[in-house]
This record gives sequence, C-alpha cells and structure tokens, in this order.
Amino acid sequence: MSDLRDELYSLLVPLAGERLIVPRACVAEVIGYQAPAEMTNAPPWYAGLVSWGGRSVPVVFFEGAFGQPLPPVSSRTRIVVFHAASGKLDCGYFGMLTQGFPQLVRVNADVVRPDPSRSFPERSPVICQVHMVNETPLIPDLERLEQMIAEETSVML
Repeated sequence: MSDLRDELYSLLVPLAGERLIVPRACVAEVIGYQAPAEMTNAPPWYAGLVSWGGRSVPVVFFEGAFGQPLPPVSSRTRIVVFHAASGKLDCGYFGMLTQGFPQLVRVNADVVRPDPSRSFPERSPVICQVHMVNETPLIPDLERLEQMIAEETSVML
C-alpha cells in the first residue's frame, strides 16, 4: 500500500468530452454558475467576469481556449475558481466553467501514468494526457492559461 505522503488529492474536472485533473491545492472554491459580465472584443473562450469574494474574477471556457467548440451552459454548469499562482492576474484568481461538479480523487504513482497517445501544440493550455484506471484526463497548463487570460484582459482594458 502506498504511503499517504506519496498521494496527492486532486480534482477531476468535467468538461465537454474531456476531463482535467488538477491538484486540489490549485482550487480556491467551486461555485454555482452565475452569468459572467461579458467583455467587449473578448475571444469566445473568455466568458467574462464574475463577482467572487469581493473581486471581479475572469472566467473562461477551457474547451475554447483549447481550440474546441464552446459547450452550452446547463443546470450542471459550475465555476471552478483557481488560485492564479503565476502572479499574472491582478485579482489573484480565475474561473473555469465546467460541465458538472468536480470529483475528488487521491492519486499516486500506482494509479497515474503518462498516456503518449496524443500530442498537444506548444502554446496549448494542456501539458499532457495521463491514464488512470478507466480515465484519460488532461493535465492543464494553468500558467499558460493565466497568461492567455492576462493577455486578453490587458487588451480589453
């Protein structure tokens, strides 16, 4: 049995046709859907701003940032609020629209292994895909996503 220090609490984040896996520590909160205030001249993947914790937080469709079609908003849609660890976003956070509530999982080296069946463009917000049990979630490049949001935010201000 694996030592608990070798395990990482993570979230499987449901998207349209994909799932992301992210460390739980990257997530500040999962909130119910609220319609973002649209930003003028923003790309379609940049949904807009929502009010959270007294801040205006940018919210994105990961699917669109990844070059996929934007999913419709439904009663299952949630917003996962991430810590903006790179310091590129003044508010310190950003949100991602999801297609349901993220699932908490514990992962370790016995459960997760690389899945080289797909490759991703260099400037993509995806680092790689992994295989775990019956899942093949994507590991997002959250720093790249922050950079994309910061670039669009500076153009719109």
